[in-house]
Amino acid sequence: MPMNILKPADHRIPFGDADALFDGFSKDDIIELAYASGDFMLAIDASGTIIDAAVNAADHSFVYQWVGQKWVDTVGPDSLPKIEQMLDRDGDAGLEWRQVNHPDKDGEVPVRYKVIRPANKTFTLAIGRDLRTIATLQQRLLKTQQSMERDYLNLRQTETRYRLLFDNISYPVLITAAESRLIQQANRACHSLMGAAPGSLDRKDILDLISDADHDALIAYFGAASVSGAAEPVTVRLLDRTGTVKISASPFRQSGKQYLLINIDDGTHDIPGKSSDQYVLDAVEQMPDAFVLTDEKQDIIVANKAFAELVQTASVEQLLGQSLNRYVGRQEIDLGLLKKQLKDHQTVRNFSSVVNDLSGGEEPVEISATMLERDKPLYGYSIRSVGRRERDLPHAIGDGPRSVDQLTELVGRKPLKDIVRESTDLIERMCIEAALIHTSDNRASAAEILGLSRQSLYSKLHRHGLGNLTGKDAPH
Repeated sequence: MPMNILKPADHRIPFGDADALFDGFSKDDIIELAYASGDFMLAIDASGTIIDAAVNAADHSFVYQWVGQKWVDTVGPDSLPKIEQMLDRDGDAGLEWRQVNHPDKDGEVPVRYKVIRPANKTFTLAIGRDLRTIATLQQRLLKTQQSMERDYLNLRQTETRYRLLFDNISYPVLITAAESRLIQQANRACHSLMGAAPGSLDRKDILDLISDADHDALIAYFGAASVSGAAEPVTVRLLDRTGTVKISASPFRQSGKQYLLINIDDGTHDIPGKSSDQYVLDAVEQMPDAFVLTDEKQDIIVANKAFAELVQTASVEQLLGQSLNRYVGRQEIDLGLLKKQLKDHQTVRNFSSVVNDLSGGEEPVEISATMLERDKPLYGYSIRSVGRRERDLPHAIGDGPRSVDQLTELVGRKPLKDIVRESTDLIERMCIEAALIHTSDNRASAAEILGLSRQSLYSKLHRHGLGNLTGKDAPH
């Protein structure tokens, strides 16, 4: 029975000699071509009733429930006009793929349909593509985009507060690039001290503000401060000014480059000395995100209350001297990788890992870190929980596993060996789902994490009803 695929004449360029190319195609060959176009097929008679279905039972067994029903009765109210248009034998609604929604116990199943009819128009063949995986990915993308937008807004707000704070400090402060000594930013007090218009100091060499006789001394001081992080302030004379000022510099890194935060003491302002360290410690202690400072061996030197709460310890003091590997990362792999990246790049942003608390729980986190260059390097870690964000993301398609409470309710109703078997299946499924989420549904990577062969993982996916999850390296 020759098929006539409805199509606009100006949208496609057909084979030059279709008769020769398709001569000898069997019925099975044609069915395989149809399978390649979609996930299942529906045969619909002239009355609009589904009279037969061809489907992969492992992934779409629910389609068989529609056989014997009107096609319009399987869809939601919003999809009725689309079905009626596709069934209109005198119309052209079957020219393009149309999306409809089928009601389901877990929500709706979105499907795209393409209509094909035989030349005698005795029945209609509808090829359907299941869009649930695409919809899930779209939802995950939307959630991620919303999270990024919130983080960007928070970053902008933080940047605004920083600029206001920096510009309103009463004493002269500026930031220079350590290598070029070019001024990146100077506050209003610094411009006032130099008698310069606001913003006019940016991109100038700081040596241009200093008496020529003191250039060598200032260069030597910057070198010492960049290496040691702590050097006694240097006294210099400003250009075209009488008297002297004291300059102190603190190095820091940003985007792999070193900069200097410079305080200028002209004797008329109160410049914070060592007491400013206490302000820094107070700020770290009150941060809502967890913070940890470790030595070269990853032993904890400083930690704030947020980190103590994250790992569920009674006090910060209990953490001091302990290895950070005890609490952060999977089998000491993550921190090792982080440390290597820090040695190569000095900073790391938004590294995905987990925090293990004392009760055996595990919390997904994002880690930003920096390495402080000293005789013996120090490592600072800012740790942000992302558990809530991940819980907001839609779960993979399929029935969720039974809870532990549900399993314990089986005691007295089933033999212990059956309960143990179901518990094992539950744990196995949860681990597989966690591995798929962790690898963004990359089945090859998930198999490696779980210590399984790819074929073994595919078998377990189908056994647990997860075969409709689309993996990046799934077999074709």
